[in-house]
Amino acid sequence: MANKYNDEGYYSPTEYEAFTRIEKAEKAAAKAAAFRPIVYICSPYSGDTERNIENAKRYSRFAVDCHSLPITPHIYFTQFMNDNIPEERETAIFMNIILLSKCAELWVFGDTVSSGMKAEIERAKRKHMKIRYFTEELEEIT
Repeated sequence: MANKYNDEGYYSPTEYEAFTRIEKAEKAAAKAAAFRPIVYICSPYSGDTERNIENAKRYSRFAVDCHSLPITPHIYFTQFMNDNIPEERETAIFMNIILLSKCAELWVFGDTVSSGMKAEIERAKRKHMKIRYFTEELEEIT
């Protein structure tokens, strides 16, 4: 903490002001470094579900490595809901949309866009969310 007096006990407003500004800048930098935007991971689930889940895990890890907080519902909801039961699939899609609304960005992975992904992308567009596209190899498509 900055002190208004120097090491010799003399009042030193210039040093105090300088050190106070440095402390504020350090706190702001630490706060900015701690911020992680919430991003919705949009990738295929149906089809080769085992491979698609592994890819979704890899995409989620990529988001963490990019200092983001990933939301990947098709990893989570499939643990206790059955995608093959139409009512449960509809409920999961509804919950996905709720989670999507809490996110800052939508990250779309791969070159296959499933019907569920298409619905998520359309919703994000209607909400004017930032949408980023990536290849399966985690390269951003600009």
